[in-house]
Amino acid sequence: MALDRWIALAFVAICCVYGYAAFFTMDHLLPPILQRNPIWPSTFPKILAIAGVIVGLFVLLSPKPAPKDGEEAKDGVIDLSRIGDYHVGQAIALLVLMVAYAMTLRSLGFLGATIGFLVLGGAILGERKFHIMIPVAAIAAGSIWYLVQEVLGIYLSPLPSFL
Repeated sequence: MALDRWIALAFVAICCVYGYAAFFTMDHLLPPILQRNPIWPSTFPKILAIAGVIVGLFVLLSPKPAPKDGEEAKDGVIDLSRIGDYHVGQAIALLVLMVAYAMTLRSLGFLGATIGFLVLGGAILGERKFHIMIPVAAIAAGSIWYLVQEVLGIYLSPLPSFL
């Protein structure tokens, strides 16, 4: 079985467990007054679980494209003898950057950590136009902070903790 089908199978299994939790374990603690509401706290998780199972089954059950004339069927197999061709270093660097982002979010503040994450992530992926990348990262981080802080009303510390 191809790699994409294995991933789809794992995704369907995760969505089934998530759906079980959404359908059978989330709503029994609601007070009786809230049980008459048309939308419960588990409504969105139920929709996500159903959509995830549908998408995963679509990938899992879709037919494979036939190989063209003169080509052998690759079937999504990763060639471990050519592992260097897959940019594994970039993937590991991005994972390390994600962990560093999570660890520096409080000390650098949302704006500093997010701008740093976006700029360094772009640099890891090969972008070299820093004069474009830095303003775009600042606008994106500032927009997200404004939406979370001002529109949703959720406090999000924008500046470093020492300020």
